[in-house]
Amino acid sequence: MKKIKCTSPDLRFSILTGKTKILIGKTQRVSSNSSTELLFSRVYKLEIPCDRNVRARKVESRKEKKSLKFGDPVRAKMSDVTDSSDSDDSDESNENDDLIAYLEDELDVSSSNSSSDDEAESRNELEGFRTKKRKFESTDEIEGSTSEGTMEQKLVPSVNVDVCIHPGSFGGMCICCGKTLDGESGLAFGFVHKGLRLHDEEVSRLCNDMTKLLCRQKLYLVLDLDHTLLNSTSLSRLSKEEMPIITQKSYLEGSLFKLEHIQMVTKLRPFVRTFLKEASEIFDMCIYTLGDRNYSLEMAKLLDPQREYFNANSNVISRDDGTQNRKKHLGVVLEKESAILILDDTKHVWPKHKDNLILMRRYLFFNSSCEHFGYKCKSLAELQIDESEADGALAKMLEVLKHIHYNFYKEDPVDRDVRQVLSSLRSEILSGCVIVLSRALRRDLPTLKKIAKKLGATCLNKLEPHVTHVVANSVGNRESKWALKEKKFLVNPQWIEEANFFWQKQLEENFSVEEKN
Repeated sequence: MKKIKCTSPDLRFSILTGKTKILIGKTQRVSSNSSTELLFSRVYKLEIPCDRNVRARKVESRKEKKSLKFGDPVRAKMSDVTDSSDSDDSDESNENDDLIAYLEDELDVSSSNSSSDDEAESRNELEGFRTKKRKFESTDEIEGSTSEGTMEQKLVPSVNVDVCIHPGSFGGMCICCGKTLDGESGLAFGFVHKGLRLHDEEVSRLCNDMTKLLCRQKLYLVLDLDHTLLNSTSLSRLSKEEMPIITQKSYLEGSLFKLEHIQMVTKLRPFVRTFLKEASEIFDMCIYTLGDRNYSLEMAKLLDPQREYFNANSNVISRDDGTQNRKKHLGVVLEKESAILILDDTKHVWPKHKDNLILMRRYLFFNSSCEHFGYKCKSLAELQIDESEADGALAKMLEVLKHIHYNFYKEDPVDRDVRQVLSSLRSEILSGCVIVLSRALRRDLPTLKKIAKKLGATCLNKLEPHVTHVVANSVGNRESKWALKEKKFLVNPQWIEEANFFWQKQLEENFSVEEKN
């Protein structure tokens, strides 16, 4: 008897029937003419490398045998014997007819009913999956309840299923065995398909597979949206000085979008399209935002109109997709943490993954964002200026990412950890600098010292001859006066902050300390 196996640790569900091979496992999205997607998009998929004419003949054969089974059991048995003598593959196929019929019906439904509306498609597929499962179980019960001892009962194909550990669920049913599960356990993957949940063990298994990234010499890049790639505000929060920019077309053409249907206006960060294009050559990417699902999909369309990099059902993650307590975590990304880089303007939303994080300088184009973060200054929109395309934050960050990727793959990447590469490169930025931070900095002192040490600087608590830099806000304090007397570099705190954002030691003369009146 042919068995359907749920093997460990791969948890790969497979059935071999003739020339038809059905696999459910982690794969990348492929075109529908070579593979039919069913239910689980990027995470779980059925692949049928089999000619449809062959499948059609098998369906007709099953219908004929059902007719024989209930009309003339002896002829049905003879038919089975005749078929089994043709080939071993055919015999194995007959034993699994009912299950294969169900799965192939699902494939036909999936391939013929595509929809442009992702949410509607998810609901339809879920309902179809439930209906088909009930129909399949009902048919199996009817066939199994025929009169005892009759030949008809002996003809019912049986399938032996190994004990299933239920690695995940879809609409309350196990994704492997189809059993209805009690409660909602596991991590939600609503961005892949509504109703899909995976248990911790399965998430860990999927995340630990780096094969596809390594084969293509890529890493994985997680991108925040707001204040990292773009800046949005509601139409009602535009200041009077910002209102005219909605009708202007000069320097903002192609980067400023008024979204009437959600009453928002969005400004793309300069260089973002070039950044995505070039980053995609060395990274697989996803969007991960604390915005809601509808907003995240709208922003993905603006950033990637041709859907070359971001797909709603595979790599656009919002706060509705497994995020807890407004914190982000890499569990929903389904890639190994040692191959993931994070680009975000906010550090505290990644409490468990700070070693993967590259902190971005915030993009504050609108006044409402400046106010939100407590900046008492005019916005870029009010000043009618913008970041530089060539020398802005994203242009500089692309150089950093390429440098990290190069250093990761210049040696054997099998046991490499991008977090170690990140830490090593970061520690070279201020290497050789011996810094004293003025005590007048007070509450900013611990943070600045921590950043400086990560950048490779040596921080001292007292003034010594080998000190190279003094960091202060004014020239009136003791440390500043000593620096001027001893001809040491006297810089303001932004010198450290900019080095951290741009991953490069900055020119000291651009961060001189001004004398306060």
